[in-house]
Amino acid sequence: MAQTRKVIKQGVVVSDKSDKTIVVRVQRQYIHPLYKKTVRSHKKFMAHDEKNDAHEGDVVQIAEARPMSARKRWILHKIVERSK
Repeated sequence: MAQTRKVIKQGVVVSDKSDKTIVVRVQRQYIHPLYKKTVRSHKKFMAHDEKNDAHEGDVVQIAEARPMSARKRWILHKIVERSK
C-alpha cells in the first residue's frame, strides 16, 4: 500500500480558549491569474493540542490528522515561535 504524506501548514494561533483545541490562521499568497497582482488570503483551521501547549500569538505548524470532531481535522505538529 502506498504511504501518503501528511500536509503541514504554518500559521498563527488566534484562539486557545477551548480545552485541547487551538484555532490557527493560515495565510497564503498568490498571483491573481488575470490582474497579476499579489493577493493575500487566509483561512482558519481548528487543531488538536493535547497538552494545551500553544497560546495566542504563537507561530505553529499543524499536520493533517483523522477527524477529531465535526470541525477539527488537524493536530499540532510543533511550535515554531512563542509569542512575547
